[in-house]
Amino acid sequence: MRCVDTLSEAELRGKRVLVRSDFNLPLGNDGKVSDTFRVRQGWKTIAYLAARGARVIVISHIGRDPGESIKPVADAMKRFGPVVFVPDLTGAMAQDAVAHLKDGEIMLLENLRHDERETKNVPALSRELAALADLYVDDAFAAAHRAHASIVGVPALLPHYAGLLMRDEVAAIGAARSPQAPSVALLGGAKFETKSPLIKLLLEHYGHLFIAGALANDIFKARGLPVGRSLVSQELPDISILEHPHLLVPVDVTTETPDGQARVKRPEEVTDRDKIVDIGPDTVAMLATHLLHAKFILWNGPTGLYERGYTHYTEAVAVLVAESDATKVIGGGDTIAALEHANVPKEKLGFLSTGGGAMLEYLLQGTLPGIDALA
Repeated sequence: MRCVDTLSEAELRGKRVLVRSDFNLPLGNDGKVSDTFRVRQGWKTIAYLAARGARVIVISHIGRDPGESIKPVADAMKRFGPVVFVPDLTGAMAQDAVAHLKDGEIMLLENLRHDERETKNVPALSRELAALADLYVDDAFAAAHRAHASIVGVPALLPHYAGLLMRDEVAAIGAARSPQAPSVALLGGAKFETKSPLIKLLLEHYGHLFIAGALANDIFKARGLPVGRSLVSQELPDISILEHPHLLVPVDVTTETPDGQARVKRPEEVTDRDKIVDIGPDTVAMLATHLLHAKFILWNGPTGLYERGYTHYTEAVAVLVAESDATKVIGGGDTIAALEHANVPKEKLGFLSTGGGAMLEYLLQGTLPGIDALA
């Protein structure tokens, strides 16, 4: 996989460079971007190209509604540098805008998902996108697990390179597949049936794997403990996971009653009226010993229902991670969002991945469709 920084300024100046970023950013109630983390991470490649005289054409998707405009992202990008938004993807307006683009200028085209051919990987769309540029740069690690036209179709038609962020993501997460001992992995989220292979892999490669979130509920239920109204998966862990010596689970949990009252309990004290919404302070204390002595820490997923306001213990774990001298790789949108509010120095948190599902898939498979397309 060649990185774009292997190209000289002479090879970039005046060239039309199509940059596939992942700027699928959350929007607030006011319609404006509420978190610019992915833009901050992805801007390095865009700025690198523009500084060397490339004519930068950025493409990305946003949201799940195919009619949603990516214009709010363009407005957010302007906090980092001058950007022109073009409300078209491959039509006459986009073609004209590209034709008038000058050296060092940056434009963002409309939401890729406006065209249904993107997710279906229709070759015609790949050709239309490729026709806009001389070179292709994939900097969208967070979307690299999707075999979409802009991810796998376009690089087959143009000289192609990894962006700076893509290069760094692959290196950091690649290292997380063979961590230095002693190592600790923290995994939150839900849907055990989809995460079971990854859990087994992490148990094999990490000295300790701590399971939190709804995944911990699955373990409690499989062990015959009460889970009340808590979210559980259709599939439950088997004995190879439940009795694995590297497995760590919460020793106390935060529960919520139907009237919204929260209380910390031991897992065996959960009642039918309770919903498990987070870990508890004794679990944080238990984790402290392992995290502070670790040489490598991998973290994906908050400890509880972050979106419901249960952020305290995720932030407490973030403080422990920041205090550790370990090499750290952290990913997942909610995890990163929680860290943004944890008031811990970002430079002490190690590598912050833009990938959620892509990060987990790369950990499991060791490659992704978007990475293979850059070979």
